[in-house]
Order: sequence, then structure tokens, then C-alpha cells
Amino acid sequence: MTQLDPSLQLRREPMSSFQIVAVAICVALNALDGFDILAITFAGPGIMREWGLGPGGLGIVISTGLVGMSVGSLAIAPLADTRGRRPIILLCLILMTLGMLFSATANNVVALSIWRVITGLGIGGMLASINAMVAEYANDARRDFCVSLMTIGYPLGGMLGGMAAAALLAHFDWRSVFIFGGVVSIGILAVVWWRLPESIEFLVWKRSPDALNQINVIFRRMDRAPITQMPAAARRERVSVWQAFDSTLAARTVLICAAYFLYMMTCYYALGWIPSIVAALGFTPSIGAEVSVWTNLGGIIGGMLLGYLARHIGLKPLASGAMIATALALMLFGRTQPDLMLLKAVAFVLGFFLYSSAVGFYAMFVRVFPTHVRATGTGLAIGLGRFGGMLGPVLGGWLMAEGTSRPSVAAIMALGAALAGLAIWLLQGSMLAAPARPAPQGS
Repeated sequence: MTQLDPSLQLRREPMSSFQIVAVAICVALNALDGFDILAITFAGPGIMREWGLGPGGLGIVISTGLVGMSVGSLAIAPLADTRGRRPIILLCLILMTLGMLFSATANNVVALSIWRVITGLGIGGMLASINAMVAEYANDARRDFCVSLMTIGYPLGGMLGGMAAAALLAHFDWRSVFIFGGVVSIGILAVVWWRLPESIEFLVWKRSPDALNQINVIFRRMDRAPITQMPAAARRERVSVWQAFDSTLAARTVLICAAYFLYMMTCYYALGWIPSIVAALGFTPSIGAEVSVWTNLGGIIGGMLLGYLARHIGLKPLASGAMIATALALMLFGRTQPDLMLLKAVAFVLGFFLYSSAVGFYAMFVRVFPTHVRATGTGLAIGLGRFGGMLGPVLGGWLMAEGTSRPSVAAIMALGAALAGLAIWLLQGSMLAAPARPAPQGS
């Protein structure tokens, strides 16, 4: 029998296959999020054509999902700090499944918007929960890299989903995109129920009456020796969103929320409008989805690279630099001529920096917010950031509808990422420095 704090065991020792599977499931969950968020952009050209919507109308439909994400991040994500990571992940998956399947039945903008809000509720609550779950199943030496893998699940889902959407749209209408997403959600829901346990770090902190038994059940699945008693209890306080604004966290919370808001304004303009912009340049909706695939492919590579470099270089210069580069790449995309190979190349570069910026944010969330407010603080930042995400597609659509040129719209929307980079540079604290190198025995 061992008496060492079980959460400390996971943090200090090499990662087991069980932990790797838990992280992999969270990567798959974020990939599902990535597809579900972008599904409306893949379906967008078909919806505009069938329902006679203009750019402003589609921008509003895109933003309704972001309304749900904001509410989910602010209202559902904090429950992961009180009810547990696993039950909230399951709840969010159910909401996403229902939202995607019923989106395919919508026959007007109002109905589609309602189901996109429900899908967004699940996505918003999911992101903060899986970010905490990955951080708490990874060991200290691999935490940043595992968080980066989780984050690049989003562009991975966007890339694979974009490929599937391109194939589906070549033979079926826009509803097939939502049906596909709903069916995949059902499959992942079954995997989570079967293989993803509660976070041990959460069980140690929460100390429910059955926590010892739950930890030992998980340890048996990991082939670890059980523990005979819970470790000494730290003082627990009632979880509240206001704890993210206490004297030690207030400045960090304000800056990281402001930065995420500005970044999301740029991010969702780019992700929401790339397929439709490509279609407006004379290409088919299927080609628009293909260009979006290149954005996500660049994101996978950029996100993995930043996750690797974060082990050797401080997060602040990496993340702020990636955001400045995102602004420049978006301005370049706005000036790219209607040449398909060139559009794909610039989309790849844009995705590279866009998603490496996202990896930087999620790694910072883990470091800025301690265990007892990790999902709450992350949910707060994501929730407030979604308002920037809502603003991006609507503002971009309004500017286009007013006759603003494509290069000018891109330059205006790029300001969000540039200002986000400045806000991150103003963050203070050793938690954003490069982590200490692991001990020689390896981890």
C-alpha cells in the first residue's frame, strides 16, 4: 500500500498507457468540437444559396453557435469544478449530439439558430472540462505538450471534417454535414462512457465520501497499488468565479480574458468566412471546404511545434509572437488573388499561426488557474472570449455588406490578433517561463 498523494504520483512519474489513452480521448473530443464549430461554415454556402441569405445573414447564423458557447463556458464549465470533469463532459456530448442531428432538420434561420445554440452550449462547457482533464492526467514534464495535443485536436477535427464535408457536399446537400457530425458524436459518447474516468486530481481535491474507492478503482485499471487513505486535506473553499479575481489572480485574469476576446474576434472571422470567401472568388463550396482543410493542416503543425518549443522557451514570447504573425497572415490572405494553389498556401500559413496561438492560450490557462478554479477560470476566459468570437463573423459580414474591400476587411479584423499579442506580452509571472528540465531518469 502507498500513502503518497495519488495526484502527485501522476504528476511526478512517467505517463502510463492509461494516462495516454485519457489524453487521446480528450484530443478526439476537441477534434469533435473543431468539426462541430466549423460545420456551419462548411454548410454555409449551401444554406445561403437555398435560403437566399446574404453575408450579413450568414454571419448572424454563425454567431448564434458562439452565443451558446459563451453561455456554456460561463454556466456549464464551472460545474466541472463542483460536479466533476467526467459528468460534465458526458452532458456536453449529449447536447452536441442533439444539436448536430436536429440542425439537419432545420428549415429556416430561426430553427437552425436554436439548434446551433444548443450545440454551442455543449462545446462551450466541453472545452474547459477537457483542458482541465488533460492537465490533470499528464505528468509535469509532458503537461504543456499534452495540452498542445489536446488543442490541435480542434484543427485536426476541422481538417478531417473538412475533407468529409467536401466529399459529402459533392454528392449531398448541406444537411449531410450535420448528420455526419451527429453520428460521430454518438460514437465518441460511447467511448467516453467506457474509457474516460474522473480526474484523480479532482477527486483528491473534492474529497467526496466515495473518493477513496473511486481513486482505487482507477488505480486498479492502471495496474497501480491502491491507497489506504486519502492524503491530508488542504483547506477547501467554495468555488466561485470571483476566485479568479482574487488578489493573486486578478491582473492575470483580466489580461488573459481581454487577450482571448481579441484573438477570438480574429479567429472566428477567419474560420467562419474562409469557405464563403473562397466561394465568392468563383470556386465551388466543395473547394471552399478544401481550402479550409489547408488552414487546419497548418494549424496541426503549428500547434505541435509550439507545444514542443514551450518545453524550452517561455510561453509569453511564443504566444504573443504567434498572434502578431496571425495578424500579418490574415492581412496577406485578404490580398491573395483567386489562384487556388496560392489560396491554399496562404491558408496553411494562416492556420499555422492561428492555431499555435490557441495552443499558447490553453497552455496559459493551465498555468494561470490552480486546480480548484481551473475549469471555472478557463470557462470564464473562454466564455468572455466567445463574445469576441461572436463579434468577428458579424462585423466581417457587415463590413462586406457595406462594400468594404476584401483587403480592408482582413486588415481591420487582423487588429484583434495583434492587440491580443500585446496583452499577452503584458502578462507577468514565472508561470509563463520555460519549465524546468525533467530529471535525468526521464518522465
